Amino acid sequence: MVHHQHPLVRFYFKVGLIPQIILGLILGITLAFISKDAAMNVSLLGHLFINALKSVAPILVLVLVISSIANHQHGKKSNMNTLMVLYFVGMMSAALLATVVSFVFPSHITIVENVQEIGLTPPSGVKQVLTTLLGRMIDNPVNALVQANYIGLIVWGIGIGLALRHANQTTKTMVADLSYSISFIVRIIIRFAPLGVFGLVASTLAETGFAELLNYGHLLIVLVSCMLIVALVINPLLAFFVMRKNPYPLVLTSLKESAIPAFFTRSSAANIPVNMELCKRLKMDEDTYSVAVPLGAAINMSGAAVTITVLTLATVYSMGISVDIYSAVLLCIVTSVCACGASGIAGGSLLLIPVACSMFGIPNEISVKVIAIGITIGVIQDSVETALNSSSDVVFIGAISSSLKDKNAKIISSDNL
Repeated sequence: MVHHQHPLVRFYFKVGLIPQIILGLILGITLAFISKDAAMNVSLLGHLFINALKSVAPILVLVLVISSIANHQHGKKSNMNTLMVLYFVGMMSAALLATVVSFVFPSHITIVENVQEIGLTPPSGVKQVLTTLLGRMIDNPVNALVQANYIGLIVWGIGIGLALRHANQTTKTMVADLSYSISFIVRIIIRFAPLGVFGLVASTLAETGFAELLNYGHLLIVLVSCMLIVALVINPLLAFFVMRKNPYPLVLTSLKESAIPAFFTRSSAANIPVNMELCKRLKMDEDTYSVAVPLGAAINMSGAAVTITVLTLATVYSMGISVDIYSAVLLCIVTSVCACGASGIAGGSLLLIPVACSMFGIPNEISVKVIAIGITIGVIQDSVETALNSSSDVVFIGAISSSLKDKNAKIISSDNL
């Protein structure tokens, strides 16, 4: 009975999710400053929230893709070709921007020692990145679920969905109901986002603080500035080119409701349910977003393109290597391909820095040390990168959906005439 609820409980459900997340952020910062021990004790809340999202995301992706394709109406377009072009142009533009900014404001870094402590095994070249991508595509479906291999899940989802298009309506309805039930579980998990943010922020600040970031202030400013320009200038321009109207209402909504949760989870994969719910609430084309959101979380990585480019050029400058215009353009292409292969987990883009560094003859031992620097500044860099990656998905999907609605409206009005 609602009238017997505690005033705080009523307030919690009355205000929106975003104000609740901001409140969790403020309380987390406050607790970290008051007591580091207490802040570390609430880390469980953050871990539980992230694990809940990560546990439901793979099965959600598989079921949603199957349901979307199985129930796809003949004659309807899902606009995947346009979306793929947008994804690649967005990443290429981000890499070009990062290159120009790095030329104008070059970053110099001190290569750190103790590389062995990182314990990472980055890929040896672009060929290995592409080979890994192909390997993920033909993964065992059970293994893809267990390992959260989203590229493999999308391929299996498409295959099963195409097969089920020939099934009877009862089977299709069952798949749609299963999709709805898993989405319902996701909505319950998302309601706990404020508690998750509270635990994540408090424990992160208590454990690392921000003092160590001062040494890499210039590098961080370059990284974050590039990502903000992509979010506020490049993405809106690409969206305007598709939808032919003011893109900023869509851009600002995606930043508020997709970028903020992604900033704290630091995982594009974990933010898939958030983007699904947002696209549904904004009444975007379901045939498009049901496939495009998980696909974007796997391959649309403008933030990763910025990170790989900036850190690679910082390494190049620090070692006194000259970069000509042709090498810079080639770097942008390689970075865009590498960004597609970045895993949708925290720090996934950092592992691909050695691939770009290898273009300039920088040995793996040094480029792996740059990964350590990336991990050091990752408290901010990785959060902003993930926020850009995730919100870009919503912007591009929204632009295509808006264009589709306008075309349908024109067809209907011309038929009425």
